[in-house]
Amino acid sequence: MCRRPSIFQRLSNRIRHGTAVFFSPVKVEEDFNHSNSAPFVSGTINRNHEDQRCSLYININPIILFGSFLCFGSIAFCSGLIARIFMISNSNPVNQLNGSSAQTLSVVQDLIVTQLPPPTIMPGKEVPPTTYTFKHFPVEGSRTSHDLHLVRSSADLDEQHERVDVYTTTEEDVDEDSEDSSDDSSDDSSDEDQDNGDDVTEGVHLPAGQHLLVDIKNVDPIFLNSEKRLAEAMIQLVEQSKLTLLSYHCHGLIPVGVSCAGVLLESHVAFHTWPTEGVISLDLFTCGSGKLIPTLPSIQQLFGVKAAHEEADDPTMLWSHKLRGFRQGFVPGYNFDLNPLDSDLGAEILSSHDVDIKNPIVSAAETDYQTVDIYEILDPAYRRLSDYYKSLEDDGSYESLHPEFYAPDLLLLLDGRIQSTRYGDAPYHESIVHPAMITHPNPKRVAVIGGGEGATVREILKHSTLEKVVMIEIDEGVVNLSTKYLPDWQDCSSIAHHEGCDEWCFNDERADLRIEDALAYFNDNFGSSSSSESFSKQDAQFDVVIMDCLDPNDDHPFAKVLYTDDGYINSLYGALTDDGILVVQVGEASDIDDHADENSSFENRSTMIKMLDAIGFKSIHIYEESHCEFDAPWTTLIAFKDVETRKRWYRNPAQVELDLSRRILPTKNGKSSLRYFDGATMRSYQLPQRPFEETYCRQQDKPKECSDEVRFGHRKEINVSSAYNPVFERHFSDAEPKRMSLL
Repeated sequence: MCRRPSIFQRLSNRIRHGTAVFFSPVKVEEDFNHSNSAPFVSGTINRNHEDQRCSLYININPIILFGSFLCFGSIAFCSGLIARIFMISNSNPVNQLNGSSAQTLSVVQDLIVTQLPPPTIMPGKEVPPTTYTFKHFPVEGSRTSHDLHLVRSSADLDEQHERVDVYTTTEEDVDEDSEDSSDDSSDDSSDEDQDNGDDVTEGVHLPAGQHLLVDIKNVDPIFLNSEKRLAEAMIQLVEQSKLTLLSYHCHGLIPVGVSCAGVLLESHVAFHTWPTEGVISLDLFTCGSGKLIPTLPSIQQLFGVKAAHEEADDPTMLWSHKLRGFRQGFVPGYNFDLNPLDSDLGAEILSSHDVDIKNPIVSAAETDYQTVDIYEILDPAYRRLSDYYKSLEDDGSYESLHPEFYAPDLLLLLDGRIQSTRYGDAPYHESIVHPAMITHPNPKRVAVIGGGEGATVREILKHSTLEKVVMIEIDEGVVNLSTKYLPDWQDCSSIAHHEGCDEWCFNDERADLRIEDALAYFNDNFGSSSSSESFSKQDAQFDVVIMDCLDPNDDHPFAKVLYTDDGYINSLYGALTDDGILVVQVGEASDIDDHADENSSFENRSTMIKMLDAIGFKSIHIYEESHCEFDAPWTTLIAFKDVETRKRWYRNPAQVELDLSRRILPTKNGKSSLRYFDGATMRSYQLPQRPFEETYCRQQDKPKECSDEVRFGHRKEINVSSAYNPVFERHFSDAEPKRMSLL
């Protein structure tokens, strides 16, 4: 007789011996004979006396089975739902970024409808009648929607109601078409334009505009998820920019984020936010006459809100500005050469969006004669931001020991054209000054035409033979702005020479700064109509005259006069001593495939060379420097009044170095004050590059010396047709002066 096992023992044995346990909804032969049997289970036990194994059959009620599944399923669902809510509330992206429970922003809080401020008209500004049309598309990813319209008067303000749609997933979501038209205007309207500092009607309907693109990171995520605060910032930006906001539309997104678009009378403003990443992207487009670059500080202040927690980084802004549309042919009298935004400023600085630092130190400052811009630029293609930050530390690293190599570049622009840069300062100004100064046997008096930033005078003051340098600059505004924002350009503190020196170059006793018209100065003192009695001691002739002003290819009336006026060119010749040297910066270097200057935008350069030749200069030479940080190698013209001075131009590097060691004044730290120029550099200037020879020989009246027999026939003698002759310079520069007979 076998011992009756418990039900759990029987199940265990059954499984261990490989015998199946069957569940059936059908009741079989007999019920359990066990006092502890469950009342809702019936079944049969078959015994096998030989192997003492028992078989168990269980019958479960189907209603009880279904109820059990339903009960346990409900418990599992509720547990999962509670866990999900708990996880979402504790993983809120805004809360993660801020790390402060007091600033936690939940989805429920975002669904609370807030009143956004309506756009209004600036006092004294008239807005033409407009028509407003919109259509809503319900989208599950949007939690709120706001439409606000322009308030034209105080009465309208009282009646202004915000349209708010809170989207759900019910059948009540429908597309909504609405049209709101208004033709009311201010009661005090008149036909005359109101003067509010910006003529909003100018250019509104022209097919042209300005586009400002801004990205800011490390912004407070709470601010980036607040439609009200963002809308207020947008309205303030529009008001500070003197624009007119007709209406705007905002969406709060799920789980976080805001998108807004505002319709301006001048065009539009729009932005989108990523609170989790702390990023906002904004664009402002206008077709009015107002300038957008001055709005950047307002954008930084209004939208670059720093997060509240202590570890938060300062907001960083990237931006770019582009001219859009068409101006030539649509704007009467438009000349892109006279628009700073259409030249170097727009093409090389403002339109670049990937520079790490782009800081407008001076933006569109208007002097009496031109527009001045000064920008601080750190381009990752040339210098890394991490290296710059490291150079600011005092950790003994290479970067911190040599911060001058990692600082952002500084660019001076006049009327939108790059004039000088921090890293091109030495190559440009040393190349325009020292070749002529070291070639002249004893330069005592030097004149500078232009050069308002002061760097040309700084280089001249380094020569011990100098007694007087007179700088004639018409624009005092450029001098003052350069003194304030570009102090290194006028810094003479390192030069150790005499008691009359000063840290500011223009205070050196040898420097004479004159704010006047250079053309009038030279015409009055050295022109054909001037008499010898008009000369004073300080206005005596000069050994070297350096013209460092407008480029010859600038489409500017004053540029044409500087390079082509017969009276002025004659006065320059008269201002020089018998062995005097004239130096002129003449713009970009020619390319090998360029046509002759006389048939190009450098016609003024060609005209000046011919005039200098006709006046009586014995030799005219052009050399180029490729390290000025300009788009192309830059050229300098040097004209010799006599042949003997020209001979010194071809001295070897050792002779030049010896002369420099005798001429250049020492510095307080014992180092050379010349950062770029030396004897080897001088050697590279002595022969013109091949493109100058090619473009010279492409003149309509081809010079005789341009024949292949002369250029490539190895002739030992040549008769040159003019004082400027790159063919002779390149092939016969070592010829004796007697063979340089003019035809």
